[in-house]
Amino acid sequence: MCGIFGAVSVTGAPLKHPECIAQMAATLQHRGPDGERIVGHERARLGARRLAIMDLTTGDQPFQSADGAVWMVCNGEIYNARELRTQATGWGYPFRSHGDIENIVPFYERYGRDAVGRLEGMFGLAIWDDRRQALILARDRAGEKPLFWTTVDGELRFASEIQALLVYPDQLRRLNTEAAHLYQALGYVPAPHTMFERIRKLPPAHLLVADPTRIDVSPYWEPAVAASAPSRLASPAQLRETLLRAVERELMSDVPVGVFTSGGLDSSLLAAAAARVKAGEQIHTYSVKFVERGYDESVFAEAVTHHIRTMHHVVTADDESLGHALEVVTRTLAEPVGDPAILPTYLLADAARAHVKVVLSGEGADELFGGYPTYPGHQAARAYLRLPRLLRRAATALVNRWPTSTGKVTLEFLLKQLVAAAELPALERHLTWFGALGPDTGIVRALACLLAGFPTHDPLNRLLWLDFLTYLPDNLLVKVDRGTMLASIEARAPFLDREVMELVLPAPSALKVRGFTTKAILKEAARGLVPDDVIGRKKRGLSVPVARWLNTGLAPLADRLLAPPRLGGDRVPQLLAEHRAGRANHARKLWPILMAQLWAERWGVQWD
Repeated sequence: MCGIFGAVSVTGAPLKHPECIAQMAATLQHRGPDGERIVGHERARLGARRLAIMDLTTGDQPFQSADGAVWMVCNGEIYNARELRTQATGWGYPFRSHGDIENIVPFYERYGRDAVGRLEGMFGLAIWDDRRQALILARDRAGEKPLFWTTVDGELRFASEIQALLVYPDQLRRLNTEAAHLYQALGYVPAPHTMFERIRKLPPAHLLVADPTRIDVSPYWEPAVAASAPSRLASPAQLRETLLRAVERELMSDVPVGVFTSGGLDSSLLAAAAARVKAGEQIHTYSVKFVERGYDESVFAEAVTHHIRTMHHVVTADDESLGHALEVVTRTLAEPVGDPAILPTYLLADAARAHVKVVLSGEGADELFGGYPTYPGHQAARAYLRLPRLLRRAATALVNRWPTSTGKVTLEFLLKQLVAAAELPALERHLTWFGALGPDTGIVRALACLLAGFPTHDPLNRLLWLDFLTYLPDNLLVKVDRGTMLASIEARAPFLDREVMELVLPAPSALKVRGFTTKAILKEAARGLVPDDVIGRKKRGLSVPVARWLNTGLAPLADRLLAPPRLGGDRVPQLLAEHRAGRANHARKLWPILMAQLWAERWGVQWD
């Protein structure tokens, strides 16, 4: 695991600002505190900051081919490294390391760009081929690891995080208005956009090839093809064995591994699977304890980890610690992260690094197995629409008179969300429930286009697939990657193992959501591994008491940046006034806008 960076000339001219390569490395120190190395010449330079997890003594990057013509850096882990090494050793490749990353070099030499499709793991990687004067960038299938790039005057520059690209004096800090429009509607920016004009995010499962004649971005793995395959998911037992294999692969490490736990199904299943795979070894688990009533679920996590017999650690999240996390996130990251869960994620990671360098996390389970309340919410909306119009109006008026709560996923909040969006078309309704200020027709159409090529016969699955393509990589995985790497630890998501994804993506939604039961087959697969009361608990998620915080400790900041805002227009001060008066809970809408305002202020971005 590391932070990668570099710049190459696609015209053959010398790099204009070679001194900036070292500055790029400095901005990524948190991603790799264990070392730094840069290779190259006047036309191409690339490097890595290292977080030593595999092959602690010989695993320093960049790796180079035996003749020195191919240079490679990779942020991530390659889980099928053993099989790759066996093949490459048979070819006579002279390995200099014992870890997982160097395997990429001989496979590139033999297969070129097609080598990327042979990798199983999470990664953002860069390969410079000096003979062909060609650069390849690639990102893993689900989007666990980030990779950003830009072109300026014949140079292509890339990095694991945006701030490394901003060290260049010729890099504009101009707002990408299309990305800003998407962000204010959704609360995140879908790939390939970023909030900076001309800085792009390589989409998951894509590779970029740049040489003197072209810059081409194309997929090497397509979720639509995986989702269109005949379903092979036959039983909970089959799923359980597949997940256990994924956890075993992702426990690959030369340093201690832990698990982030909430007491919910996903993290409890991972902790139990890790304890089974590592039988006899001590597994560290970590959960957040919120001081706010209704948000704290640490008691459930402690009960589960006691049952599994892990070494459990509880991390307190009060206003002071959350405020510290907010300062670290907004000071360091050159992208607005609209999910407030990045704050407790950072606190967990900061505590975990005292014991481990790697943690397992449950991202991906909700999108693959239908875990969000919005999925049965669509079934509730269809039932609601069958009511007579007068009865619906009366129900809406009654629900909206319910006193507003600032609690965590309350029944009042869910019912108000239901009646507010029930009469919208399904996709627009879904994006309204998931988003920030809500989508317009153009955004709905643009996101609907992402589902071209996916099967059309299962409407609920299409919503799960959309979240897998957008909300997961561009919101949730951003949150977990940046939150953990800010504390210099690595997060891995076994639910996003390729074998798991290709088993579950084409499975019918009836296996995933049954009536108002979410993750139906995953719950069945978990029986015998985790306690029954965990399986029966309703999903709550890792939430932050933002609603109260906006009216108390963050009130001065919100007043300064949200009234009047530059993003979201006149609607935002009105939402803030309603929130302050207790007439509505607009925390989900206001928080992403506040994060964008802080981002623009920190990084000197002009809104117009």
